[in-house]
Amino acid sequence: MLIINTAIPEVIKITPNVLKDDRGFFLESFNEQKFIDKVGITAKFVQDNHSQSRHNVLRGLHYQIIQPQGKLVRVVVGSVFDVAVDIRKSSPSFGKWVGCQLSAENHDQIWIPPGFAHGFLVLSEVAEVIYKTTDYYCPQGERTLLWNDPDVGINWPLTALPILSAKDKVGKTLKEVELFP
Repeated sequence: MLIINTAIPEVIKITPNVLKDDRGFFLESFNEQKFIDKVGITAKFVQDNHSQSRHNVLRGLHYQIIQPQGKLVRVVVGSVFDVAVDIRKSSPSFGKWVGCQLSAENHDQIWIPPGFAHGFLVLSEVAEVIYKTTDYYCPQGERTLLWNDPDVGINWPLTALPILSAKDKVGKTLKEVELFP
């Protein structure tokens, strides 16, 4: 397992060891002991989520103010540009973002701790994203940071206007959203 630090130290990119041969490949997508030893995170995962989206769908930027979730994200079909935004007002990286390409081909994962808004843009014809969370879904705690907030300035690799859900179209700006301490 290769650990790659991002510009925001708490957000970690993880490249698993992939064993390939003429039959295909094998990889260990999660091993609690290795995650503790190599990544230094002792998160307990309680829920797995799986989404499928078509090309140019942008999901996010989502977070839960009640029952905040850490997320371990990976792509099993296709490719996405995955983004985490620090919304912890006491953090030195408050309002900053990091993004990386996750794909079924590169097998990379990203660890996004609680206190971050998360989203992704589908780059391939279709993508399936699987992510583990450290707390359960809490609809009354769900919030959306506006995907194109100019104060955050995410450089999405867009080729056209993204396809958004109704809730993502009306996300709030960094100046308007509820923040973490």
